[in-house]
Amino acid sequence: MTKKYLVCGLAFLCYASALLGQDTPLDQGVGFGFQLNQYQKDFGAGLNITSPYFANDKVAVRLRGNVLFHEHLINEGTTWTPYANGSLGFIGVVGYVGDIRLYGEGGVIGLFPSDKFASDGSKFGGYGVFGFEFFFRKNGNYFVEIGGVGTGARADKLPNKPIFSNGLIIGTGFRFHLAR
Repeated sequence: MTKKYLVCGLAFLCYASALLGQDTPLDQGVGFGFQLNQYQKDFGAGLNITSPYFANDKVAVRLRGNVLFHEHLINEGTTWTPYANGSLGFIGVVGYVGDIRLYGEGGVIGLFPSDKFASDGSKFGGYGVFGFEFFFRKNGNYFVEIGGVGTGARADKLPNKPIFSNGLIIGTGFRFHLAR
């Protein structure tokens, strides 16, 4: 019975990959997107905009803005306190595997924490991610990213003054690119 499901699953993947084949080059114009992400332990959602690709379609600039939620204890309970971050980075395209774009991205990040858990009005640092963009049509894709962030931010108004937005970044979302 298990072999039957495995064969059916492989057949479906082969069929689906044939449907998604691109006959025309992927658009490299301005991109707009939405992402869900996690910065260390803080869940968030945001928007991004990507410049047109340049330097032989290997480089672009991306601006992101996110609202994140810092989970912490308050009055013997748990709460999620929102805060924001924004980042500006350069993208370097490593190559393509079929309709999958492989890239690295790195740049600066600014945190704007809530005064409910941190006394700093803002904190700046750096970030870097590796990503995969899976094009489902000529000008649209889903993406998955993993990387790291370092800001030195601490929730100094909470017991034990824990760090936040430092460490692992995981993100996923979608983007639409305009034609050039």
